[in-house]
Amino acid sequence: MNKVSLRSIRIPSKYLRIGGIVILSLIAVLLIGGIVAYNKREFLLEKAIDKAVRKAKNDYNLNVKIGAARFEGLTTVDFQDISVVPQDRDSLAKIKHLSVQVKLLPLITGDVKLAEVALNDGHITLIRKDSIRNYDFLFRKKGTTSRTSKKVDLSVLANNLINQVLYKIPDNMNVRDFEVSFTDDTSSVNLYTSTATIEDGQVRSDIQVNKAEAQWHVEGQVNADDQKLDLRLYADGKKVELPYLEKRFGLKLNFDTVRTQMKDVKRVGDRLVIQGSWAIKNLLINHPRIAANDIIVPSGSIDADMSVGENYVAIDSSSVIHLKNVKANPFIKYTLSPAKTYELKLHTEELDAQEVFDAFPVGLFESLDGMKVSGKLRYDFNFFLDSANPDSVRFNSTLDQRNFKVLQWGKTNLEKINRPFVYTPYEYGKPMRDIVIGPSNPDYTPINEISPYLRNAVLTAEDPSFYRHNGFVMESFRKSIATNYKEKAFKRGGSTISMQLVKNVYLNRQKTLARKIEEILIVWILENTDVSSKQRMFEVYLNLIEWGKNVYGIGEAARYYFNKQPSELDLGESIYLASIVPRPKSSLYFFEGDGSLRPSLRGYFRLIGGLMARKGLAQPDSNVYGFYAVRLKESLRREPAPIDSALMDSLILEEDFDMDHEGFLRSIFGRPRKDTTQVNKNNRKQVPEIDTALTPAEKRRERREQRRKERQEKRDNGGGGF
Repeated sequence: MNKVSLRSIRIPSKYLRIGGIVILSLIAVLLIGGIVAYNKREFLLEKAIDKAVRKAKNDYNLNVKIGAARFEGLTTVDFQDISVVPQDRDSLAKIKHLSVQVKLLPLITGDVKLAEVALNDGHITLIRKDSIRNYDFLFRKKGTTSRTSKKVDLSVLANNLINQVLYKIPDNMNVRDFEVSFTDDTSSVNLYTSTATIEDGQVRSDIQVNKAEAQWHVEGQVNADDQKLDLRLYADGKKVELPYLEKRFGLKLNFDTVRTQMKDVKRVGDRLVIQGSWAIKNLLINHPRIAANDIIVPSGSIDADMSVGENYVAIDSSSVIHLKNVKANPFIKYTLSPAKTYELKLHTEELDAQEVFDAFPVGLFESLDGMKVSGKLRYDFNFFLDSANPDSVRFNSTLDQRNFKVLQWGKTNLEKINRPFVYTPYEYGKPMRDIVIGPSNPDYTPINEISPYLRNAVLTAEDPSFYRHNGFVMESFRKSIATNYKEKAFKRGGSTISMQLVKNVYLNRQKTLARKIEEILIVWILENTDVSSKQRMFEVYLNLIEWGKNVYGIGEAARYYFNKQPSELDLGESIYLASIVPRPKSSLYFFEGDGSLRPSLRGYFRLIGGLMARKGLAQPDSNVYGFYAVRLKESLRREPAPIDSALMDSLILEEDFDMDHEGFLRSIFGRPRKDTTQVNKNNRKQVPEIDTALTPAEKRRERREQRRKERQEKRDNGGGGF
C-alpha cells in the first residue's frame, strides 16, 4: 500500500486565502463585539440587574434593592448597599459593599467562574417565628405545567451541582465583617467572621460563635478547576460545640477537629464517581435515644468512593471505615426507581479480637468496659429491602470467631448468671423490689422441678428453637423488619429467650440504641463461649421474668394464679401462663368472674397445644388442650378492674388470629385485622360479643397456619447470626 505524506498534499493557495479571510473576519467581529460590549457594559449591567430583580420578585416574592452598581475594568462589578427583604417578612440580607470579578475565557463559553470576591460589612438574618419564616422562598415550588416532567438523571444533577458550587468558589476572596444569625422561638445562633480569605487556593477563616462564646477556625486548600478541596474545622483551645442542636433536638455534639476532602470527581460510563474522605477527632455524642451517657469516639474516618447513577446513590464497597485500628468495608445503595430499594453491607477481614473491643467508643457499652479477650473475629452484614416487596427482605448478620476467649471480665462479670444473684425489676424507671435468683429464695425453682408442660409451652410460644440456635434467629429478624416497614411503626420484635434474659440480668432498662447493641454483643458472648449452659439460662429466665402485676418468677406465678407448685402445673395452666409472658399486666383480664378463661383465648390454646402435640410434647386433645379445666384460685375470682382502652385493643381476640409463620407473636403484638368493637358515648371501646364457634373456613385457616408454623420452626434450627 502506498504511503502518502503530508508534504505530498498541496492545498491550493486560493483556499488558504479564503481560510485566512474567514479567521480574520471572525477576530474582527469578536473585537468589534467586545468594543461595543465594553462601551455598552453599564447599560447591559443595568438591564441584567433589572431582570434579576424582577425575577426575584415574581418567582420568590423577594424585594431586592441595589444602591449602586458599576463596572471596574472589563470583568469586575462593584455593588453598593444591597438589601433583600421577603414580602411581609423580616429583612433577610444586607451587604454594604460587594465586588465580583469573573474569569473572561469561561465567560465566552457561557460558564460563570469567579476570579475574585471582596465583601465588606454583610449580614444574613434567618428568622422563624411560630410557623413564619423569612426564608420560605427557599422551599417554594414553581408552578407545574401540563407537560410531563422529564426524568432526572441523578448523575447529571450531581455533576451540575458540584460544578456550580465549585465555580462559585473564587481563586481569591477577601471577606470582612460578615455575620450570619438564626433565631427561632426557643434559641438563636450567631456566627461572625472578621476575616475570611482565599489566596492562591489557601483558605483561612476565623469565626466567632455567639458573641465570643467560642472561636472557630477553617483552614485548608481549594482548587475549583481541578475539583479538589481539603478543609479542616477546629476551635481555639476547646472543642467545636453546636449548642443549637442541644437546645433544638436534645443532641449534645462536639469534637476537636473535623476534616473533609474531595480528592477527585470524574465520569465513569454513565455514572459520576466522587472520591473523598471525612475524619473526626474526639467526637462526643449524647442523646437520650442513643445512650444514657456521653459517647466518645477518639478518632474515626471514612475513605469513601461515592457513585451516583441515573437513579441511585451509592457508597462503594471499596470504601474503608477506620475506627482506631479496626477497618471495615461498607456498601450503601439507595435506588429511587422503578421502586425504592435500600441496600447495606458491612464486611471486615479477620481482626484481632482485642483491637475490636478497644475500638468500641468510650461509654457506648458500659458492661463491657475493661474486658480483655483473645482470638480473631470477622463480621459480615447484608441487608436489602425492596419497598415494592417488603416480605422479600434480606437480613443476615454473622460474627465469626476463631479461638475467641474472655481473659478478663469488664465492668460486669457475665458469669454471675451461674451463681445466686439479686435481680431488681423496674417499672416506669423505678425499682420494684430485690429478688434473689437462687436457693435462698423459697419461690426459686430449679428447672427439673418445673412442670415439663410449662417449660415446653413457653418454648413453643416464645422461642421454639432456643436449644438449637446460637442466640439469634435471622428469620425472626426478617419477619420483624418486613412487618414494621409495612406498618410504618414498631409492631413486631424478633427477640429470643437469650436476648430477653440478657436484657433482664445484665442491662439497665433504658430503651436506647446503645443498650440494644450491647444486648446483642452480650448474647453473642454467652452463646459462643462456655459462660453458661442453655439449661441454666432457661432456668434463670423462668425464675425472673414477670408473670403479672408484681409477680416475678414461675414460683410466684404458680402460687399466685393457681395456688400450686411449679411442678404441679397441668397443660392448660401452662399454656395460659405462656400466653401472658408478653403481656403480664393484662393477665387477670382473661378470666371470667367464676375463674374460668374467657373464650377469646381458645384460639391461642388450639395453636400452642396443637404445636406441642405435633412435636410429641402433649397428647392430641379435642377439648382445646385443657382450656376448660383452667380455674383461677378463688381469692382472685372477682370482676377485673377496667383497663385502658389502648391495652384492650391489643388483647387477644379469637377472631383476630391472622397467623403467619410466627402467628402466636402476631396475635399478641400485631394490629387486629378488623375492629368488631362498639364505641360508647364516652368514646371508650367495649369488649365485643364473640361467637365462640369457629366456622369451617376459620378451622381450615388455623390448620394451614399451624402447618406453616411447623415449617418455619424447621428453618429456625439454629441459623447463624451475629
